[in-house]
Amino acid sequence: MIKSIGVLGAGQMGNGIAHVFAQQGYDVVLFDISETQLEKALAIIRKNLERQAKKGVISDSLVAESVDRIKTTTEMTDLANVDFAIEAVTEHEPLKLEIFRKLDNIVKAGSILASNTSSIPITKIASATTRPDKVIGMHFMNPVPIMKLVEVIRGHATSDETFESTARLIGVLDKQMAVSQDYPGFIVNRILIPMINEAIFALYEGIATAEDIDKGMKLGTNQPMGPLALADFIGLDTILAIANVLYEGFKEPKYRPCPLLVKMVNAGYLGKKSGRGFFIY
Repeated sequence: MIKSIGVLGAGQMGNGIAHVFAQQGYDVVLFDISETQLEKALAIIRKNLERQAKKGVISDSLVAESVDRIKTTTEMTDLANVDFAIEAVTEHEPLKLEIFRKLDNIVKAGSILASNTSSIPITKIASATTRPDKVIGMHFMNPVPIMKLVEVIRGHATSDETFESTARLIGVLDKQMAVSQDYPGFIVNRILIPMINEAIFALYEGIATAEDIDKGMKLGTNQPMGPLALADFIGLDTILAIANVLYEGFKEPKYRPCPLLVKMVNAGYLGKKSGRGFFIY
């Protein structure tokens, strides 16, 4: 039975994952190499829980209870006894492989190791461990406490038991599951990233302004956010990383990242988190 959850990475995705598990009564160990980032994550989690309480989504008493269930640490060895570990670090394949090698040695035998990767093949991640049957993709959407979807990806060796345990967890979190085969980008980003990349090409080629591109897609296709604003929200470095995974994985020209995207990432214009992307923040 899964009672304790380890979360690796206290960034935007990691703090959201820790939030939803703690809210549902799980003991959470939140790991990050930065103590400052851990403090920031706890503050964000508390603020978001308080917002939920103010809206009547959760009781006031659940705010403190949930925060108290989260233990923060800068030592990965503190994850040794968790029943289920979820990696949510930067979308960088060598880093993820290194983390899974370490996790495999640290986390007790029998525990499931999941990745929140949005594009990197789970089979490759699992190959860095001695328990590929216990490795699975569990891709949450951002912002985690609000978005209902969790994309689940089975690696080549993922067992039925691992899949079923993960599916039960998603049910407890009151989220919906979409199951994908283990190919680059899975479902959501296989479709979303080429759309965003095409919007960037439209800007690059002078088809329209960023404002009109987003207005066209919002009002013309009923999307809540235009593709360029969405790219800024996700982070242009993340968009480029996923686009490169698609391009390298399929070797098809249609996945080639737009030169303007590459240029903006090189310039440090990463979107909302840097204060500037296709729009100014």
